[in-house]
This record gives sequence, structure tokens and C-alpha cells, in this order.
Amino acid sequence: MSRIEKVREVVDSVLEAMTDPEERRCAYIHLYGVAQAAALIAGKLKENMELSIIAAMLHDLYAYKNMDPADHAHRGAAMAEEILCGLAVFSDEEINLISSAVYHHSDKAVTGESFDEVLKDADVMQHVFYASGHPEEECQLARGGKAVACSNDLLFEVKAHERDRFDRLRDEFALG
Repeated sequence: MSRIEKVREVVDSVLEAMTDPEERRCAYIHLYGVAQAAALIAGKLKENMELSIIAAMLHDLYAYKNMDPADHAHRGAAMAEEILCGLAVFSDEEINLISSAVYHHSDKAVTGESFDEVLKDADVMQHVFYASGHPEEECQLARGGKAVACSNDLLFEVKAHERDRFDRLRDEFALG
């Protein structure tokens, strides 16, 4: 079994224990959506794709497990380290790399280590391209004063603290 699959089993066990089905749905969409974006970005930037996917799968797991977003990046880094050590298939260097990305992923305005930036960018891309907390039949966004009905592939509003990062990604990936 690959290391990604070993981590996926741990992530899935945490998510399956969530009692609110809507929160569970959002968690699956977000964590695995960020993992897909991280794979794309890591490949483009020549960063370690496997470790980027794993960091993305773990980055918000603390918040979902505890239903508490307060300081989730820092607390999540400790949880990620515990999970990775427990699996006993990662080197100390790999654990530190992944934990650092999780620890810094909420600091979107700060540019850090290249590997950390993969996770930040992937998180922003997922937030913008699929706002998993809004079922499409109920979703309406205000854009320029006009309500816009949502669909799964509609571009969502960019959060103010993610605007600069998203603008750079839009240019880098020729997203229009």
C-alpha cells in the first residue's frame, strides 16, 4: 500500500467519525480537493508531489476532527506529526516538511518555504473553485451587486486575505 493510501485511511477514519453528514461532505470535498490542487501545483513547481498531497490531506484534519477552527493550523501540525510518526513510513525530514506546511498554511499573506507555498496555493484554489459549504441548489453569490446562481464549477468569491495569492495563481495558471 502506498504512503498516500496509508494516510488516506487515517483521514477517512477521522472523517467517517464525524456525526454531521453535511460537515463530513464538506470535509471530504475540501481535503481531497486541496490534495488534487496540491498535486498540480507541486508538479508545476517541481516540489515533492507525494508529500504535497499528504500535507493537503492533513492540513485541516484537526479542525474537522474537533469541529474547532481556532488555531487549527498550529494544532493541526502537531496532529499531522503524530499521525505520520505513528505510520512509521516517513523520515524525520519528511515529517518536518509536511508539518511545516500544515503549520503555515493559514498564513496566506506571508511567503515562506517553497513547499509550504504549495499547500497555501492549493488551499486558495480549492476555496475559490468549489465552496463546499454551499449546496448548489441553495447557493447565491453577490458579485458586483448581482446575485449569481452557483454550480459546481463556478468561480466563487475570493476571500479578501486570499486575493493577492489568487491573482498570482490566476496569472500563473492562465485562468482568465
